[in-house]
Order: sequence, then C-alpha cells, then structure tokens
Amino acid sequence: MPHKKGDSIMEYGLQLYSVRDITQKGLESAMQKVADLGYSSVEFAGFFGNSAPEVGRMLRDTGLRISGTHTGWEELTPDRIMNTILYHKIIGNKNIIIPWADLSDRLKLGQFIALVNEAQPLLAQHGITLSYHNHKDEFLPNKAGQIPHEVLQRCTNIKFEIDTFWAYAAGKDPIALLERLGDRVSVIHLKDGLANGQGKALGEGTAPVAAVREYAIAHGLEMVVESETLNPTGIKEVERCIQYLRSLEA
Repeated sequence: MPHKKGDSIMEYGLQLYSVRDITQKGLESAMQKVADLGYSSVEFAGFFGNSAPEVGRMLRDTGLRISGTHTGWEELTPDRIMNTILYHKIIGNKNIIIPWADLSDRLKLGQFIALVNEAQPLLAQHGITLSYHNHKDEFLPNKAGQIPHEVLQRCTNIKFEIDTFWAYAAGKDPIALLERLGDRVSVIHLKDGLANGQGKALGEGTAPVAAVREYAIAHGLEMVVESETLNPTGIKEVERCIQYLRSLEA
C-alpha cells in the first residue's frame, strides 16, 4: 500500500527470500512469524509446491497483504503465461516482478526485450503489472557495451522494482535514479549493505536507507524490505530491520 506523510504507522513489506531458511521448511509458519514482527505485506520468492488456493488462504489467515511476487521469466513464455496468470489471479496478486535475467550480451538482452513486450500486454489485460528487479550488473556495460537497464527503459514499457542497495553498489545515487524514472517505478526494495556489494541488515551498512525511506513516503511508493544474509537467522535479521525502521519514526 502506498504511503503518505501523516500515516501513524508506516507499513512495510518483506521479500520472503530474506527468510528463505524457514520458508523452505514451512511457508505458512514463516509468513506468520513475519506478520508477528509487524510487517504488513509480503513479496513471494516461490511457493514451494503450495497451490494457489492454499497460498490465498495463508494470506487471509496471517492477515498479510500480497505486494507482489518474484516470478522467473520462464513462467512468462507463451506456453506457460496463462497458467501463471491464473495462479496469480487466485492469490490476488497484481504485481509480477522478474527478479533477474541474463542480459550479458546483445542477443540475450534482445530476446528478453521480445519476451517482455509480448508478455506485458497480456498481463495488463488481466490487471497485472510487470516489473523488473535490478541487481548491480544492469547498470554496468554488458559484453556489447550496452547498459541493460537503460535499454529496458527505452525499448519496453516494463515497470521497475528498484533495489536501492544494488543501485548504490553500482555507483548510482538511488534517490536520483528514482527521481529520473518517476512513474516507471512500481515498488522499491529497502536494503542495506556496503559499497563493495556486501549485504547488511537495515541500519548496519552505508547505503542511504533513511533517505530512500523518506523519498518513498513523500512519493507514495511501496516499500519492501529485503535483507539476505541470514545473520544469524532470517527472522532475527528482518526483526532488526523493522526495529530500525520503527526507530526512524520516533
């Protein structure tokens, strides 16, 4: 849910990859633990064999909203996309995010663009937004000298889930990037770490987390926490993350 100044308690989502050490053992129990920490929504990173009706029930029972899913591009090919659409409609998801693609040369980037430009209109017909989640390499030249993220901006209408830590690690100013992309940004990943790419819990690195949070609030952007180092466990790490975010509200 977008945020606005004056909200008494900010709502934060969690990318469930952050707690992959327990989602693989039991998705529903992991979701309940996430809800108990105070997260309002979840972004899925796989369903671990659970049916769409089961996932829908888990969301209802835990009180969590679904902010989106990380769904591999392989699920959006012509022979699989309708099954993907049906699954996501059943669970109530309106935001499919491609978490990564190999864009390392001209051919692979071109093939990915073709897939996006075929899949996106069909998803839109069913009320689903298609977004792309960046890592570091999308902002650096590929083998053909292309900057993949810039090519995606020019050659597709895909939205972007900006992972603000990876943008920072690529030498970008995350705030300037968000400003430039404007309404092409569908959601942001609040994430922390060091400039060398080493991940940290929120508030424990050098990425401009507090400034990104303020920008998101001012512009009504969805905020999804991602923290990947399982230090010492996923739940302990994301608990520190939300405690840090609550400290910024004081």
